Amino acid sequence: MMLSIKDLKVSFGKTQILRGVDLNLERGDCLALVGESGAGKTTLGMAIMGLARGSATGEISFQEENLLAISKEELRDLRGRKMAMVFQNVEDALDPVQRIQDQIAEAILVHRSISAKIAGEEAAMHLNSVGLNSGKASMYPHQLSGGEKQRVLIAMALVNDPDLLILDEPTASLDALTKAEIIRLFQSAIMGRICIVITHDLSLAASLAERMAVLYAGRIMEMGRTEDLLRNPRHPYTRGLIRSYPAMTATKDLQGILGRMVHGLPGCPFHERCTQRIDICSLQVPPQLEKDGRIIACHRGGIVPLLEIENLSLAFGSHYALLDVSLSLNEGETLALVGESGSGKTTLSKVIMGLYEADRGAVVLEGRRVNKRDSAFYSRVQMIFQNPKESVSHRMNVLDAVQEPLQVQKIGSHEARHRRVKEVLGLVELPVDDDFLKRYPHELSGGEVQRVAIARAIALGPKLLIADEPTSALDPSVQAKILKLLMDLQDKMGLAMLLITHDIALARKVSDRMAVMHKGRIVEEGATNEILINPQHAYTRRLVDCASGRYEIENGEIVIMEEPVALEKYC
Repeated sequence: MMLSIKDLKVSFGKTQILRGVDLNLERGDCLALVGESGAGKTTLGMAIMGLARGSATGEISFQEENLLAISKEELRDLRGRKMAMVFQNVEDALDPVQRIQDQIAEAILVHRSISAKIAGEEAAMHLNSVGLNSGKASMYPHQLSGGEKQRVLIAMALVNDPDLLILDEPTASLDALTKAEIIRLFQSAIMGRICIVITHDLSLAASLAERMAVLYAGRIMEMGRTEDLLRNPRHPYTRGLIRSYPAMTATKDLQGILGRMVHGLPGCPFHERCTQRIDICSLQVPPQLEKDGRIIACHRGGIVPLLEIENLSLAFGSHYALLDVSLSLNEGETLALVGESGSGKTTLSKVIMGLYEADRGAVVLEGRRVNKRDSAFYSRVQMIFQNPKESVSHRMNVLDAVQEPLQVQKIGSHEARHRRVKEVLGLVELPVDDDFLKRYPHELSGGEVQRVAIARAIALGPKLLIADEPTSALDPSVQAKILKLLMDLQDKMGLAMLLITHDIALARKVSDRMAVMHKGRIVEEGATNEILINPQHAYTRRLVDCASGRYEIENGEIVIMEEPVALEKYC
């Protein structure tokens, strides 16, 4: 084992930044270390290099030598010779009063007994190898661009051919073209070495590292193959990071993680921000469990299914509205159920809610088969209906409509219910003054009524919202506000959402996964971006093509075209 880290803890004063990190890397391994600012990524890199200013305990074994037990002189001998680090801030990493070639030559002379002339020649050669010509060698740092300074640091790190290379945010603040060039350099430089890439840039992690470790508040939450983690994150924090990252291949709007990182919490460090926390999460640190080559630190074993539909079928006479429908919805996830009118989307939602009874199959909520829809079920699952004017009684004012679920379930006193109404109205960005509470639906706009319907649906604090075409009756501006509101509520309340829509563009912007329904069957299911980029079923391809405007109407038939057609032509 070239690099082995066991139970590494690093503290700065009373704050413990790393809280028991374990890693094992062999020659040729490249590991990406990702996480939010403050997670401890750079502290880990600095601890390996012997540069962490805090107190460190545990073991860092490099080439069978514990770096925490050797002297400062021995560490200095290793740094730059056997292990090297490319630092994040290029301005601080280079000496402003020394020429570039001289700084690299100095790194050679510190570790090797050769002449200054030969060291200078080697420095020039290494600068050339990273794309800097001889004219740049005599320049000072302030005369170089950010990308050129980064190339100098790469040359300096590689000049003594180290066995371990640590890259700390090596492409931060670089433009896209320069970043691509630097990544190509790294792809060549890391071959045959141990490499740790410290980054918040998931595209960089995917480009360089075969494995990825997700660090949060000093603990590893998930670790495994980079491709597996990015395609199918199993820890809620990993999923939150991916949702927060802008990517050209992503379709969903950016969605952050509620709250902020706090060091020193008891139990799981992520529990206060987690959508699926249970009591044990705040009490005990989750063990790191390994399964299928992936390590996950979660009391629930990672992201868990909230709702599972198993082989549901429902016939109206001889017509099957649903036929052998199966799908799952995870905690904190948005699943878009798409398809044309009459495909069975709303029928499925009504079966879930108990408004229709299926002929066969099962609805499973939080691991338990639903046999009856009682108050406990409706406290966990609520529905937002398509037409807000019909879903909110015209005989009830805002106060009565929103507090009705609380009254039905006999929750709280009159004063407590009144406070809860104001709280949820605030969440959906509606007024809470007495004048507004006394208004009736006909005195509100369509968008306001829909917000009242949403407030009513979340009053009981459900885990799952079923939203059936929640914006179809609204104008585009209000639609956008309602959808943004639903995404915000998902962050704040840890909601999962089943979004029923015929609008592919809408599903594209808000859903994590998509299920395509056709004639009562699920014909395709998967990550939204993957389905839209590469639909596998002929019906899905037709939906996507029509949504993209790639069609003409000839003799009453839809004909798919090679190039998009302006939809305004048919308005």
